[in-house]
Amino acid sequence: MIDPVAHWRAEHANFSRLLDIFEKQVHAFHEGGEPNYDLMKDILLYLRHFPYLHHHPREEAAFELIAKRDPKLRLTLELLRQQHRAIATVGDELLRTLDEITSGTLTLRAGVEAAAAMYLVYYRHHIETEEEEVLPRAAKLLVAEDWRDIDAAAPHGPDLLFGVKSDAGYRELRRLIALEAESG
Repeated sequence: MIDPVAHWRAEHANFSRLLDIFEKQVHAFHEGGEPNYDLMKDILLYLRHFPYLHHHPREEAAFELIAKRDPKLRLTLELLRQQHRAIATVGDELLRTLDEITSGTLTLRAGVEAAAAMYLVYYRHHIETEEEEVLPRAAKLLVAEDWRDIDAAAPHGPDLLFGVKSDAGYRELRRLIALEAESG
């Protein structure tokens, strides 16, 4: 069995890389340039699909076990659950806005920038809280049987962006991630 905490952290690192690329596109938009809207939508679609199908169900199962063993974390864990829903809502709204832009609808820059900023701040804060407050406790409190139950909480399937078998639809995004890794 792979180290579940390391796997959790690796997924967070992947999500953060996508948020960095997304933020660069938002910056281009802010500067009056023409961002790659399709790339932005691909990032949002991936962050809407993979985490909510595979990553978050495992987190939520872990949250339940951690809360039983460390009741002082209950409030933090409940806030993280709420953030999953808030990030999804803000991401869906942002995706709708980008769809409108790409279909030719005139949209106020300030509204797009505000929605993008909210999404980025929520998502990054969420990851940071899990990394700093939850994962260290999970590593100490949860045992192998817990991790097997947590793993079973989500369907198994390939990560179509960061996995071995990638989806052709993510080709441009994979190329940019590789470029970011080379330059950074």
